[in-house]
Amino acid sequence: MHVAPNPTSHPPKTLLIFDGDCAFCTLWVNRLQSALPSFPPSTPWQWIDLDDYALTQEDVDKAAWFVTPTRQFAGHMAFSLLLRSQPTFGWRFLGHLIATEPFSSIASRGYRFVSRYRHRLPGGTPACAVRRPE
Repeated sequence: MHVAPNPTSHPPKTLLIFDGDCAFCTLWVNRLQSALPSFPPSTPWQWIDLDDYALTQEDVDKAAWFVTPTRQFAGHMAFSLLLRSQPTFGWRFLGHLIATEPFSSIASRGYRFVSRYRHRLPGGTPACAVRRPE
């Protein structure tokens, strides 16, 4: 299932970070973990020190993150990188499409829509609602 970093070791070099309080998010991480041939270590942001990944509370409230040793990818680009890291050509091709215009713009809007309304989607709960600035 989800891997929590060992507090005595360095953070994993590659990590998928998601909202563990969101049932919709957790459901899809688990489904993708089962469906994809290769899956990186993943953990809810609530289990890690965000400073170790140069992320803020605002960052993780808005999107899932795919963090590598040299870069960070949020939202639809995190999903794109997840697919591009697969050994199967079809998944890699889909990942490249998501990162290429005009598909990237469409995927970005779709990700923001799903993220905003994830608490209303199947598997979602009120805890999934994105906190609005006050």
